[in-house]
Amino acid sequence: MQLRLCFLVIALFTPISSPSSDPGQSGPMTFELKATSEATLNLPHDILLSSDQKKLYVADNGNHRIAVLDAMSLGMLTEFGKGELAEPHDLAWDNAGRLLVADTGNNRIAIYRIVDTGFHSAGEIRGRIRRPEGVAVHSDGRVFATGSVSGNLVVFRDGEVVAEAGGFSSPHDVEFDRNSGVWVADAGNDRLVQLDARLNIVRELGGDVYGFNGPRYLDFDASNRMVVADKYSNSIKVIDGEGNLIQVLGGKRGSGDESGLFYFPEGVEIQDCDFWFSDTYNNRIVRYRMSQ
Repeated sequence: MQLRLCFLVIALFTPISSPSSDPGQSGPMTFELKATSEATLNLPHDILLSSDQKKLYVADNGNHRIAVLDAMSLGMLTEFGKGELAEPHDLAWDNAGRLLVADTGNNRIAIYRIVDTGFHSAGEIRGRIRRPEGVAVHSDGRVFATGSVSGNLVVFRDGEVVAEAGGFSSPHDVEFDRNSGVWVADAGNDRLVQLDARLNIVRELGGDVYGFNGPRYLDFDASNRMVVADKYSNSIKVIDGEGNLIQVLGGKRGSGDESGLFYFPEGVEIQDCDFWFSDTYNNRIVRYRMSQ
């Protein structure tokens, strides 16, 4: 019942708070800051929950590692990847339960097995991507990765390239919505695009209606609403399944001590009523609870 009630609030009330309005004062849909990380993070990028939802994996870009936090308290638990990773940006689980990391500085997708004895390198994926910044795994096992310098989206099956689409400008995240639709944050073009099975663009969200300024990473809630970290507008934007911008959190630069304000946010993760964001240039992760 908690899940249904949580998202019913958004469905019934869809206010937009302009960037100049008070953050958090956007009507019935309210985000309350519940936790802030105290770990020494350096430009944390995208974030990912563990399968049991107890841990939060952080692509800790400036520290060239993956930091593992307690999902609720955001206390530091452990780390791995130092000496192996360079400027990691994104994370995804594959169908075998392995962790895939967009290992940007090494021009590859790194693969880790996570077992009781720790975090073990389990291979890599390379090919036709330069400085990959986004990675996602389809339900059929295909791996999708964006190349921020190569300006493309590449699809791999069993480590081999099986499809590719170009024409992007510094693409960052690639994600699947609740209907398995493919979305790319085309950051350099200030837009989000949806692709069909042949990787043709079928939908574009951009322009003055959305006001995107370097959208980075995104996630979908249980009702297929998209939540986007829009870096240079210092905001988090919520878009419903019809493509309507329904909520903006933040909108002006804030310090790490302020609730509802961000400094170049990048990462997003959602579970039920909990929303995690990478407040990247404040070098912190924050957890918000959405309520009426």
